[in-house]
Amino acid sequence: MFSNLTNALDFQSKGLVLRAERQRVIASNIANADTPGYSGRDFDFKKAMAEATSGPTIALAPPSSGTPADGTTNSRHIPLTPIEGSSIGDNSKLGYTIQTQPAMDGNSVDLDRERANFVDNSVRYEATLRFINGSSRTILSAIQGQ
Repeated sequence: MFSNLTNALDFQSKGLVLRAERQRVIASNIANADTPGYSGRDFDFKKAMAEATSGPTIALAPPSSGTPADGTTNSRHIPLTPIEGSSIGDNSKLGYTIQTQPAMDGNSVDLDRERANFVDNSVRYEATLRFINGSSRTILSAIQGQ
């Protein structure tokens, strides 16, 4: 009976962790927009959520053969560290974004697209957080008998 009450919260909490992870990856892309040779990173949220809820079935693009094991594109780059509890536990599960505006320095980050992704993900993160808060209040209200 109790598991029926918490299933929705478990699902939403996994989504919240993945949203936070995606926000961190997008912020890293924006921060490296002027870094020569930087390849933008991202992951498919739908596939990551399916993996988080059902098991290891994620199939994201692996890094190219010339990429170091820590997921960076250059030995001088600082590696991304995943958020604890995220199913995107290692950088090999992060895919590379498709370059839409070729740059002379080899950077694949499109700032307009990254900003739009950042705002979209922020809104979805906030909606998930509000759902979790609302569900928690509803359960608390039911427990207290109000």
